[in-house]
Amino acid sequence: MDMHTVVVGTSGVTASDVLAVARGGAPVELSEEAVAALAAAREIVDALAAKPEPVYGVSTGFGALATRHISPELRAQLQRNIVRSHAAGMGPAVEREVVRALMFLRLKTVCSGRTGVRPEVAQTMADLLNAGITPVVHEYGSLGCSGDLAPLSHCALALMGEGDAEGPDGVVRPAAELLAAHGIQPVELREKEGLALLNGTDGMLGMLVMALADLETLYRSADVTAALSLEGLLGTDKVLAPELHAIRPHPGQAASAANMLAVLKGSGLTGHHQDDAPRVQDAYSVRCAPQVAGAGRDTMTHARLVADRELAAAVDNPVVLPDGRVESNGNFHGAPVAYVLDFLAIAAADLGSIAERRTDRLLDKNRSHGLPPFLADDAGVDSGLMIAQYTQAALVSELKRLAVPASADSIPSSAMQEDHVSMGWSAARKLRTAVDNLTRVIAIELYAATRAVELREGLTPAPASRAVIDAVRDAGVQGPGPDRFLAPDLAAADAFVRDGRLLAAVEKVTGPLQ
Repeated sequence: MDMHTVVVGTSGVTASDVLAVARGGAPVELSEEAVAALAAAREIVDALAAKPEPVYGVSTGFGALATRHISPELRAQLQRNIVRSHAAGMGPAVEREVVRALMFLRLKTVCSGRTGVRPEVAQTMADLLNAGITPVVHEYGSLGCSGDLAPLSHCALALMGEGDAEGPDGVVRPAAELLAAHGIQPVELREKEGLALLNGTDGMLGMLVMALADLETLYRSADVTAALSLEGLLGTDKVLAPELHAIRPHPGQAASAANMLAVLKGSGLTGHHQDDAPRVQDAYSVRCAPQVAGAGRDTMTHARLVADRELAAAVDNPVVLPDGRVESNGNFHGAPVAYVLDFLAIAAADLGSIAERRTDRLLDKNRSHGLPPFLADDAGVDSGLMIAQYTQAALVSELKRLAVPASADSIPSSAMQEDHVSMGWSAARKLRTAVDNLTRVIAIELYAATRAVELREGLTPAPASRAVIDAVRDAGVQGPGPDRFLAPDLAAADAFVRDGRLLAAVEKVTGPLQ
């Protein structure tokens, strides 16, 4: 990962910025423009705070308690209290990369100059990221409306020198100790600042950006394993011809078909079923692979559009407008992000499902066109890959459960003031699990398909397929032979897909896939 410094300005950040900070540990810096915008917005908030009229978030309570006007001597306590009371998460700690994305994206909105936060608070947020201090954020606590309240509150708590955080060494310690060890002064929050630190869609957005990056790799990987399965089944590559996909002009479908065709170029295994004439067409799981993978790719394109819009947004309530007004709004509602998180989980489940059907076909002697039962060495004595498919089926079943949309649910909160919520955090959490499991599903198809191709003695696979087989064998995934302990092979195949070696092996032959 590129370790260049990510400069945060007033106009948002990019997906690559998020990945660099969250996954690569890139340092963060505030632009001069951002510091000036922060100071200007703070002047407006300070002026409003001095007036006798109540302003939401500046001199009032929050949520259903917004009707109470808070006197000046209690306002600092109010801001501390909102952070402490909202840091109410439960369950296991979420992943470090998720928390770093969450913190960075909140800093992005703060630097927009639309929140009224002082420059020194924003700088302390950057200091925590640069020191590798990661607040402990729990699995449960966000309804995805008024933002990811509990997760962001746990981060704000660390800025105050309270709660627990993980140091750069991975050890969880009191946040106060970690701040002191890195020479960081805890912030003392003033009017509106507590609210501004916890009122955004940052957690669900960060997880969306990372899921999209992972799915880009997985969709290209799935095109490769589908092509290998087609070869193993002696299928035809004629259905991948670009002219067939041009008459149904979905961009993702055309890209997927082109990838499969590139992998299969020069194959001596495709089309042989026409010689025996028992098959006129391949099964749907083979023939329709580009249509299914392509629909998922187009869903990703839409999700990327939503993510880019949200990355450019300043999500807070209330906000400081360019003309100096401070206005309440509903921009913190997570519906746009929640929907696409759910869409992606549906697409991931379907991609896993079609991959499992191809694997099952490779293992069934009645449908595999001459391959041994379960790709076993001595069927009956050996079980071959029988239970690898069981594992794959279990993963696909879980993918289907994870495809049930979270965003279709809403549980009212805050005494019915927040009476419709997005559940976007929940959508993001289950998508992360779905992406993880989809990787395993594709790895199992890879394991079965490479063995099937190798069992087609006397026929020469495509150069790209040969490159994959050689690379995966070098990675410790064994080829055909008597039964052995399968779990290590499956783990090695999973790592081979997960870290990008599968694509690297293919693209050395094909060039970059789409």
